[in-house]
Amino acid sequence: MPPTVKFKKEEIINAALNVAGKKGIDAVTAREVAKELKVSVGPIFTHYDSMDQLRCDVFEHAKNRYRAYIEQGLKEEIPFLGMWRQFLTFAKEEPELYKLLFLTRPDNASGSAMEAMQISQDMARDSIMEMYKFSAHQADCFFRDIWLMAFSFATLIVTDDCPYTIEEMLDIGAEVSLSIFRTSKEIPGLLDGNYDREKCFREVIEN
Repeated sequence: MPPTVKFKKEEIINAALNVAGKKGIDAVTAREVAKELKVSVGPIFTHYDSMDQLRCDVFEHAKNRYRAYIEQGLKEEIPFLGMWRQFLTFAKEEPELYKLLFLTRPDNASGSAMEAMQISQDMARDSIMEMYKFSAHQADCFFRDIWLMAFSFATLIVTDDCPYTIEEMLDIGAEVSLSIFRTSKEIPGLLDGNYDREKCFREVIEN
C-alpha cells in the first residue's frame, strides 16, 4: 500500500481558503479541498469531523487576510486614506472573501459585518483622532459615517455593478469626509447627535 499522505491542519485550512477565494464558501466541500491539495478526501477528516468546522476556520482566516490589508493601508503616509484604499482593494481582489466576511457567513461561525467594522474602527481610531483632532467617540462616529459609504462602494464592486474606479471612489469619499469634518467643526455636537437638526437645516435653506 502507498503511504498515507499527511497534512497539517493549517495546510488544509489554507487550501480551503483558496477554494473559498476562487469559488465562494459554498464550494468548500471535501471534494474541492481535496482537489486543491491533490489528494483524496481522507486527510481532511483526520482533522475535522465535519466540513462545517472547516468552513468556520476558513471564516476566521479570511478575517486575518482582511486585517492584513487594513494594516498595510494604515502604514501609508495618510493612514486613514490608505485604509480605505485597502478596503476597496480587498473587495476588488478578494470578492468572494469580501462576500464571506460582509455579506454571508457559515453556520456557527463567529462574526458579522458589524464585527468587521469594529475591527477596522479599532485599528483606525488613533489615526483619525490625530488627523482631525477628534475625541475617541467623535472619531468612532466619523468612522461609522465613512464606513457606511465605503461599504456601499465595496458591495457594488463585489456584485460587479460598480461604474467607478478606486481613485474615483476615493475622490467621492474625500468629498464626504471633508463635508462631515467641516460641519462637525461648525456645528458643535454634530457627531455626538446633540444638536438642533431642524434649526441647522432651516438656516442652510434660508441662506
